[in-house]
Amino acid sequence: MTYPKILTIQDISCVGQCSLTVALPIISACGIETCVLPSAVLSTHTAGFSGYTFRDLTDDMPAIKDHWVKENIKFDAVYTGYLGSTKQIEYVADIFKANGTENCVKIVDPAMADNGKLYPGFDTEFVAAMKKLCGEADYIIPNITEAAFLTDIEYKAEYDRKYIDDILAGLSELGCRNIILSGVSYREGKTGIVVYENGLYSYYEHDKLPNSCHGTGDIYASAFTGALVRGKTAFEAAKIAADYTVECIKATAEEENHWYGAKFEPVLIKLINALNQ
Repeated sequence: MTYPKILTIQDISCVGQCSLTVALPIISACGIETCVLPSAVLSTHTAGFSGYTFRDLTDDMPAIKDHWVKENIKFDAVYTGYLGSTKQIEYVADIFKANGTENCVKIVDPAMADNGKLYPGFDTEFVAAMKKLCGEADYIIPNITEAAFLTDIEYKAEYDRKYIDDILAGLSELGCRNIILSGVSYREGKTGIVVYENGLYSYYEHDKLPNSCHGTGDIYASAFTGALVRGKTAFEAAKIAADYTVECIKATAEEENHWYGAKFEPVLIKLINALNQ
């Protein structure tokens, strides 16, 4: 793929540096034609803002897919982020089949939970639907909370390697061969990424920063997707995305008024440079 075309499906928060407002510029900066399918439009994201507007675009998704089929529009990769309902998950599965090229790379970020809890509005039915979508993916990018829900394993904030191995085994049973498990910490002050490819385990560790930012999961998943589609191996892409996300958090650390997201734009050059090494 000399000039790949990727589709990313997730909501767009007009203000807030998350979802599509992150995915579109980051993947585009990786030198990839980036097409979008917004699942919803919000005036801002929902963390810390009040009175935000919300427009559900679920009913538009089948017609968009059908138009692409009519125009014979195909995508070399499809990357999904936050999906708001089981119906949207069903529509994404249809798009995988109808609009992917023969070798389409399907990447699913099962954005539905964190810190041991599902996001508001999600339930066991949604988790069951997400399990099926992950089974159809080539790569999934869960955090530990999401992985616990996907595998029906009790969430633990403190754990050992055996716990992570059990999580990986459970995720593999869903049908996905390649797992990128984020936020894995085996020692104080450190965190990292587990890359599990066809039963082979590898781990990239980096410093755990004291501050956190909304939207860094979207930044990570988008950078990983861009690097992977650019031809990097899964481990290389995981490392590049982790290093870039850390730089985004560092760039935001001194900005008290920038509480709603991470300043990913000023350090995009570091992602581009890493891709060209």
